[in-house]
Amino acid sequence: MMAILTAGTLFSVTSTTAQEPPAIHIESGALQGVIDDGIIAFKGIPYAAAPVGALRWKAPQPAPAWSGIRQAAQYGNDCMQEPFPSDAAPLGTKPAEDCLMLNVWKPAHSANKKLPVMVWIYGGGFVNGGSSPAVYDGSQFAKQEVIFVSFNYRVGRFGFFAHPALTQETPDGLLGNYGFMDQIAALQWVQRNIAAFGGDPDNVTLFGESAGGFSVHTMLTSPLAKGLFHKAIIQSGGGRTSIGGGRYLQKTNIAGLPSAEEIGMRFAAKNHITGTDAKALAALRALPAATVTDGLNMMDMNNPTYSGPFIDGKLVTAEPQDIYRAGVGMNMPLLVGATDMDIGFPPKVKTMQEALAPFGQTHFQQAAAAYDPNNKHSPQDVAQMLASDQMMVEPARFAARMAAAQGQPVYAYRFAYVADSMKKEWPGALHATEIPYVFDTVQARYADALTANDKALAEQVQRYWVNFAKTSTPNGEGLPAWPRYDAKNDQIMLFPAQGAQHTKPITDPWQARLDLVEQLVK
Repeated sequence: MMAILTAGTLFSVTSTTAQEPPAIHIESGALQGVIDDGIIAFKGIPYAAAPVGALRWKAPQPAPAWSGIRQAAQYGNDCMQEPFPSDAAPLGTKPAEDCLMLNVWKPAHSANKKLPVMVWIYGGGFVNGGSSPAVYDGSQFAKQEVIFVSFNYRVGRFGFFAHPALTQETPDGLLGNYGFMDQIAALQWVQRNIAAFGGDPDNVTLFGESAGGFSVHTMLTSPLAKGLFHKAIIQSGGGRTSIGGGRYLQKTNIAGLPSAEEIGMRFAAKNHITGTDAKALAALRALPAATVTDGLNMMDMNNPTYSGPFIDGKLVTAEPQDIYRAGVGMNMPLLVGATDMDIGFPPKVKTMQEALAPFGQTHFQQAAAAYDPNNKHSPQDVAQMLASDQMMVEPARFAARMAAAQGQPVYAYRFAYVADSMKKEWPGALHATEIPYVFDTVQARYADALTANDKALAEQVQRYWVNFAKTSTPNGEGLPAWPRYDAKNDQIMLFPAQGAQHTKPITDPWQARLDLVEQLVK
């Protein structure tokens, strides 16, 4: 019997007291949450069976039922990984393979019996991340009359792994992208169970940042996620390419990259496992979890024995940009953007010619005028700006344009605010620094260094996100009007360095440089 059924400390068959919130009954059994400051939190709810033993590298299976009342007071394990030392969202639990848990926050009392639902997908490059970090606490969303859900999904080689023996075992089933399968299973759980918490299964907003944003693109474009959510928010999630270099499960693509199966065989060979039969698969599943992780994290992502997500033909059928260009995929309202110093991986350069080399001599002067009009940036700074534009900023604009072209209401933003305590250290808003403002968990992130300016922006940003979840538009009383995105005027909402009182829509000041990046793609 699985650990979640045998851990007796998780369960109680006693009746609730006056201080305890009433039990919630879902498909697997009864849950007892924890009430604090008008919010009830339910943590560590299994949404699928533990993916261990014979279930390692299998599609998620149904969660076992339990008897009595399960105490949902603590996060479940984050998924197995090697934590990233400088992660801005450090894990709050010890990673383990038994990790397919989710968490729900709800208001203790609400007149509305069908509240909007927001489902969060964490980032971490598909090798790190979890739902337990304090910055991802959903309490502030629940205070805004939203049912907030977060969940764990498998990362690293547990989440993205292919091998011919797996293909032989399940030739007609889902293979390889187990982390994405987990995301779909969590969304299906929401559809089946969220009404028990007072949530509306017909009003679900899916949102995520970085790898979580990439995941939202995957869910938007996967035929297997159709109908599981109704609005999408993509924070620094790209929008053109979200797959591991275009790798395929069973074949090499036209660029000559190794297939995902070939990469899986490299990992097997490293561990002295040969062959492609059931014996080889049993040996792979018998490897200790730490051996499968093998130190993989965001410092070691470009590893020849790790594929990352790939095209499997069923869940992931193509790159998002190819699906969007075909006029499909963006079938719901969208809110999308990036930070003003977002992530990118530039080469080391010494001259401006090297920094702008992708544009060639023909467009060098045009690019120099767009990226360094006042001759104040170093070549390395310009290379970083270009890498950020290529990876996050221009793809966000591309996603906005694709959604608008498909007739969807779409709202674009750029986040440029830096916490007062970090203004001397950060020249702009780094990758992921908008998250504490979206969640209004800036107190957890900045503690005693938090200022009224920081707090005001967090309240403003979260109101926009909540409004979008409730009404398909971020606009609401007392907020600067946020116009729908239109490629003709290219207006975005700027969350500026000066703070909430200066938030306003503007014509994108980076239009010229993003146009150049778009030409590179074409």
